[in-house]
Amino acid sequence: MRPGPFPAADRRRQPPEGSLEVFVADEQDSHPVDVARWARLAEAVIGARGVRGDAELSLLFVDRSAMAELHRRFLDGDGPTDVLSFPIEEDVVEVGRWPDASATGPDRSPIEPDEAPLLLGDVVICPAVAADNAPHHAGTYDDELALLVVHGVLHVLGLDHADPADAATMQGLERDLLARFHGPLSGDPWAPSPAP
Repeated sequence: MRPGPFPAADRRRQPPEGSLEVFVADEQDSHPVDVARWARLAEAVIGARGVRGDAELSLLFVDRSAMAELHRRFLDGDGPTDVLSFPIEEDVVEVGRWPDASATGPDRSPIEPDEAPLLLGDVVICPAVAADNAPHHAGTYDDELALLVVHGVLHVLGLDHADPADAATMQGLERDLLARFHGPLSGDPWAPSPAP
């Protein structure tokens, strides 16, 4: 899920030379999270989608209460959800904080927007909800986390599933990216839900 409409990934400013950085924080303690593994998956997805140069993404793992608050605050939702994505819109130019660049002075010049990293946005995942959903969705806890990382990153890059055509495109990309960078899922998260 992601709050609000955002621009397509191909309309984003492509930064000049540089490197992609994925910052990961595990702010919960109910379920194990291999932060290095999920950072590598996020980097692989971003690279596969053509983002090059100096770019940053944050990947946060939070507990149920933190996710419920974000869900309520940004989507007016009730209770915790599994994943939220917060893309930074194309027309907002953010200047990342580089070491020792918090202020200008006689020995420093201001950072030019073209020199700043492209801030892609944030992906927030709730491992407790992922663990609850895994048996009837992606299959295993690891598979569910992998799906949520890929799904969240695709949202940050501008993809959505608001209508059937967009959903089919996004699901196809998820399948491809998971097969390439994670492996086959033990469940089928794209299977139609049974009718009530």
